[in-house]
Amino acid sequence: MSLNRLKDFLDSQKIRYVTISHSLAYTAQGIAAVAHIPGKELAKTVVVKLDGKLALAVVPASRHVDLSLLRAASGAVRVEVASEDEFRDNFPDCETGAMPPFGNLYDMKVFVDTALSHDKEIAFNAGSHRELLRLAWEDFEELVKPRIVRLATGKIAEAA
Repeated sequence: MSLNRLKDFLDSQKIRYVTISHSLAYTAQGIAAVAHIPGKELAKTVVVKLDGKLALAVVPASRHVDLSLLRAASGAVRVEVASEDEFRDNFPDCETGAMPPFGNLYDMKVFVDTALSHDKEIAFNAGSHRELLRLAWEDFEELVKPRIVRLATGKIAEAA
């Protein structure tokens, strides 16, 4: 999804958001650093396979998806991180690795780590390695209807 398409969707829903442009960065922690956002406040979207079906796992940039926690939360027997080749075609308007956490637009379930639900806002890649969007958590939750579960592992970084 290109940034314009995502913005069009949010505009059609009358959602307020902020666009944050930053220099080229590919890793979630790198993006957090160049955008001056603490890693624990930037959402990282990871494409996973739950019993062979693609889904999105969304965790703070400073954390990793714990597949065993995701397995328990989803009820799936087999849970694995999808390869770029397995999901690239599902996000034709996105740069690989910059997918927004809007699985509802791609007919994918979305699982969000509980840590992200504690903030009033959520920031995330918007289809590009140069732009983020930030919007109210309650708007994100209303539009995406994610399952909010504990699924992150790793040390929580205090700042990017």
